[in-house]
Amino acid sequence: MISAVLPDRLPWYLAGPALGLLVVGFFMFTNQPLGATGAYVETAKAVRRIPGAVTWRAFYFVGIALGGFIAVLLKEDGFVRRKGYDVLLDPTDMNLSLPVAAAVIFIGAVVMGYGARMAGGCTSGHGICGTAQRSPASWVATISFMSAAVITTFFVNQI
Repeated sequence: MISAVLPDRLPWYLAGPALGLLVVGFFMFTNQPLGATGAYVETAKAVRRIPGAVTWRAFYFVGIALGGFIAVLLKEDGFVRRKGYDVLLDPTDMNLSLPVAAAVIFIGAVVMGYGARMAGGCTSGHGICGTAQRSPASWVATISFMSAAVITTFFVNQI
């Protein structure tokens, strides 16, 4: 029953327009872009009690993790693991000890966060909201990360 409400993947013809309407509606009501990096930055400001922090973004940031956790709990077959996350379940499969796997994941997260901060936003912020605003910087960022993804995928699949 729950699997009908929470399918593995929404069809593109539902998810795409819904996301587009969310972005447009969000701009109409808040005049701000919707992005995960912005939510993280504003959450950090709110936690440190920096004046001018947009506190509602803290709820958005927490909701991202909480929504994912609730979705996993509601799945009838339990945790649905995607390819690429195997190292989190059994690091010995990749000849890594748990501390080494944790360090690699942590370093990867720091590098991603640094890149998002240096780029002025994350992939969702640039690719969805920035391009919707016709931001030249977002178009360049989106073309860059999509090109890098295609090239990386090509090389990874050749190995």
